[in-house]
Amino acid sequence: MKEKVQEAINKIRPMLQRDGGDVELVDVVDGVVKVRLKGACAGCPMSQMTLKRGIEKFLKHEIPEVESVESV
Repeated sequence: MKEKVQEAINKIRPMLQRDGGDVELVDVVDGVVKVRLKGACAGCPMSQMTLKRGIEKFLKHEIPEVESVESV
C-alpha cells in the first residue's frame, strides 16, 4: 500500500511545488498515511486545510483503504 500512496502523492506534488511547498511520505500504518509538509507548506497557516481537504481527500479517492492523513 505504501507504494500506491507514494504514486498518488507524486501526482499531487506538482500542485504543492508550484506554491513553494512539498510533501514527503513518512509511513503508512493501518490505513493512516503519515506525511511531512515541507517548504512553504511547513509554516503556512493553511497547511491543515491543504492536508485534509487537498491531500487526504485526493488519497482517499485514489486509494479507498486510506482512512486518514496526518502530518508528522
